Amino acid sequence: MPTPGKYPPELRERAVALVASSGRPIAHIADELGINRETLRCWVRQAQADHGQRPELLATDEREELKRLRKEVAELRRANDILKAASAFSPRSSTRPGDGHDVHQRASCPLRGRAGPPGPGGCRVHLLRLAGPPAASQPARPDDQVLLGRIRAVHSRSGGTYGAPKVHAQLRREGVRVGRKRVERLLRAHGLKGAFMRKRWRSTTRQDPTATPAPDLVGRGFTAPAPNRLWVADISRLPTGQGPLWLASVRDAFSRRIVGWKASGRAGTELVLGALEYALWGRHGVGRDKLDPAQPRLVHHSDRGAQYTAVRFTQRLEDAGARPSMGSVGDSYDNALAENFFSTLKVELVYRTSFRTREEAEQALFRYIDGWYNPHRIQKALGWRSPDEYEQDYYRNLTAATAGSSK
Repeated sequence: MPTPGKYPPELRERAVALVASSGRPIAHIADELGINRETLRCWVRQAQADHGQRPELLATDEREELKRLRKEVAELRRANDILKAASAFSPRSSTRPGDGHDVHQRASCPLRGRAGPPGPGGCRVHLLRLAGPPAASQPARPDDQVLLGRIRAVHSRSGGTYGAPKVHAQLRREGVRVGRKRVERLLRAHGLKGAFMRKRWRSTTRQDPTATPAPDLVGRGFTAPAPNRLWVADISRLPTGQGPLWLASVRDAFSRRIVGWKASGRAGTELVLGALEYALWGRHGVGRDKLDPAQPRLVHHSDRGAQYTAVRFTQRLEDAGARPSMGSVGDSYDNALAENFFSTLKVELVYRTSFRTREEAEQALFRYIDGWYNPHRIQKALGWRSPDEYEQDYYRNLTAATAGSSK
């Protein structure tokens, strides 16, 4: 059977995730990915053990701890064997009265001077001292194992992207009263980390020098008192094995929800039009283009890319009753809310995955945006609620206030 080291970790993670999400037989997926069938079965079993689904198996961190302890025991046994062998050739007369230690213990111990004076066990005491205190992964409190199970569940549901702040916030949402430092300790002790930024922002804006950009109506003030008052839009590039996949998104500044998006192999006007149509349809229903005339006009903010200054796009905004707004070229702060989403997307999905095809990448985007980001991913700016939850609370409170005022 091929050793796990033969395969890259990314392939292992994708293969296990595919088995869990597709419901297809392991043998079929293994053949499709070119992986040994038994190897993939072992990966799946280990992943289930790590998630607490196979209590009869050791989790990965438990395996590592057992390996470390076995190595330590082997070193102690080897040191004791050396001492026993040396004692056979050491005369008893070499023991000085009142010393309490044989000469061979002082002379044969290579660790003397490194950890203070020896104890009754001679060199063995030095080895135990160098081994240090119990590993941090061992629970410090009796109920740590129960809490660790809850932490693993939250971390796993986030696709391994949540760090201590979000894990702690989600546990509090679920009614678990626990301090953040304790959550940080358990995450660190068991090697559970959140996703973090590794790459710098790079502008992909291409301006049309013949077009007249719209004025900046936002001025970096990316807040809104209600839904459909301010939308921010942008384009980003995602690498795949077939070439770049371009993603256009539209984000509501009120709830930070992605209200429209479209992916394509070409970064033309059709791309941003498709994202806009998606947003208009999802927010206002099929066949309804105009916003509520009683409400302030929607502001659609973007950079000065040629796609957003195209006549067809600006005309579509006008038909929908929205006002165009544009920041400067190459300045991420002028469209920071849109850039913020792309940074999150790339840290939590793109940089952790290798897409073979554009179709594969688009399916992953669908699962991430519509299956995770909007309905479930909590954000500090929203009071540790997801975008969907934030909007639901807004409309619930609005309905209650309207009902109260009508009485």
